[in-house]
Amino acid sequence: MTKAPRGERLIITFLGRRNAGKSSLINAIAEQEIAIVSKEPGTTTDPVAKAYELIPVGPVTFYDTAGLDDTGDLGDMRVKATRKVLLRTDIAVLVTDEKGVTNEDRKIIHDLKKMDIPYVIAFNKSDLASPEIPVEEVDRALRVSTKTFLGVHDLKEKIIASVPDYFRNEPVIIGDIIQGGDLVVLVVPLDLAAPKGRLILPQVQVIREVLDNDAIAITVKDRELDEALEKLSRPPALVITDSQVVLKVAGSVPEEVPFTTFSTAFARYKGDLAMLVEGANTADRLKDGDKILIAEACSHHVQSDDIGRVKIPRWLKQYTGKNLHFDVYTGHDFPEKLEEYALIIHCGSCMITGMEFKRRLLTAHRQNIPITNYGVIISKVHGLLDRVVRPFGY
Repeated sequence: MTKAPRGERLIITFLGRRNAGKSSLINAIAEQEIAIVSKEPGTTTDPVAKAYELIPVGPVTFYDTAGLDDTGDLGDMRVKATRKVLLRTDIAVLVTDEKGVTNEDRKIIHDLKKMDIPYVIAFNKSDLASPEIPVEEVDRALRVSTKTFLGVHDLKEKIIASVPDYFRNEPVIIGDIIQGGDLVVLVVPLDLAAPKGRLILPQVQVIREVLDNDAIAITVKDRELDEALEKLSRPPALVITDSQVVLKVAGSVPEEVPFTTFSTAFARYKGDLAMLVEGANTADRLKDGDKILIAEACSHHVQSDDIGRVKIPRWLKQYTGKNLHFDVYTGHDFPEKLEEYALIIHCGSCMITGMEFKRRLLTAHRQNIPITNYGVIISKVHGLLDRVVRPFGY
């Protein structure tokens, strides 16, 4: 349970005023002492992550946070840290007490709605008083007591019922657009960036999914594609190429043959293809001086023709004719302050989980910043975006 990757865990954040009982409620739900509890207001300062197995959801992370009514300069910093956690939160539990819903609570409810974060309201300390639940929050709220354990099980069930669809759904890469016996041609260039002695993970995953669907995978290098297509007794049901050679490969694949890129397929598999396509179309509206964030999920040896740091900036400048500025961010944690950027271009996310990538998309969406990925923007600047998304019904 504790070894589950962070990116695969559902993040459940407990919010509320000081001494409302957030830590006690986490302990009551977990039925163990995993959060520090004290009668002294403000015991929890910085957000604290606690791993837990929430049946039947699976591994989750509970975030215990500082009180939203904390005061002073240090208190302001604590509240800001709490609000940062919301950028990667999947479900919020707003904990109030015998005072009911206060102005501080209403402010956070407004923010949760604005950020499209599912939330539950726990009226704690109901053994002391039972304040009125606002009519508009009746479906999301319930009374609990960490002292008598009243409503704790029902709260757990309400949290489970609030799990977002993106966590429940089992995604596929291309399995829903191929059938048994289909020929699927995979174009894999072996350039300087290709790992020696093996294929990169997305290519391996696609081959496995082709085989799992009883189809036939034919893997060729880009310079051998024409010969391979000539030797086939029937047209392939699908051609998938590495994005870096999409323009070259598109010229060899007949227009009537479904054609896409690994990165486009993974944009749908791990993220939200519609959102990433919309982000790529932002290229048509970029202006001189706009800042673009190149987001790399993992560190790697930078080549002289690096796709994210060299090729994409060059292609995007050529496509737009604009003087654009590029920042590169490499790391496991996604930047939280994105408002200075006109567009985020993310890597293919092959080294992070779909859950973690979706959180990054949500972070961008909540700040109203367009986001796309390497493969989708490459197809856009080469005039092939409509073609590569067509196999997926776009």
